[in-house]
Amino acid sequence: MELKRERVREHLLGVIDGRRPGDAIPSERTLCATLGVSRPTLRAAVDELVATGLLVREHGRGMFVAPDKITQELVAEHRAAGAPRSRGDWTSTVLRLRTVRAGARIGRRLAISPAAELVHVTRLRHVDGAPIALEHLHVPADLVPGLTAADMEGGFYAHLRERRGIRTAHAVQSIEPTVLSEEEAALLEVPVLSPALLFDRTTSDTNGRPVEYVRSLYRGDRYRIVSRLTLGEDTTGDPAADAAADAARGGAWWGTVE
Repeated sequence: MELKRERVREHLLGVIDGRRPGDAIPSERTLCATLGVSRPTLRAAVDELVATGLLVREHGRGMFVAPDKITQELVAEHRAAGAPRSRGDWTSTVLRLRTVRAGARIGRRLAISPAAELVHVTRLRHVDGAPIALEHLHVPADLVPGLTAADMEGGFYAHLRERRGIRTAHAVQSIEPTVLSEEEAALLEVPVLSPALLFDRTTSDTNGRPVEYVRSLYRGDRYRIVSRLTLGEDTTGDPAADAAADAARGGAWWGTVE
């Protein structure tokens, strides 16, 4: 079953992408009518976007696109980031695989027409049998004709390389805090509104062509990000400034499950 709030969230993200910081978005009544959902369903999705800093509410005025966030890169663009696999036995269960239209927002991410077809895969990731992450993968359909759930059970990048002749080379990923909806929490076996890490990633191949867009939710009680930074002699005495400089020189991040 499709996660209803995921559909509402994707629509809202499209609305946000089409506006500038400070712009108003349609009212709750208008959005409910447009999406055919109840007020509580819409508010749950809006609450998540407010909590992650993408929307702001102003009493008596409505909802607005939030100011731009300050971004600190952990790894300089010209340096490769090592990402060792987290410990434990990782497995995947495909919950749904379907072909859909890309739409404006994801079409921009994958550099394809909004009318182009893509494969949308929802899968649950486990570590040592425990659910850890809920992933939504989007891949241009013409890159993976005939893709099946069985193809997704193993390593997807290995499948692209060995079966499709596609070699991934570069990814841009953001990480933000969020909370889980009732449906998401049930799948991850945690209480509603439990903290989670939201990963948003676009992956390109060796020719710079976007081949995958992924939105993943990792349980906040079981997953954390660790950065390893190369420390030099030229410190300033300001810990924050030194950390930023070290990151720019080429730190590597990875996730750990505990």
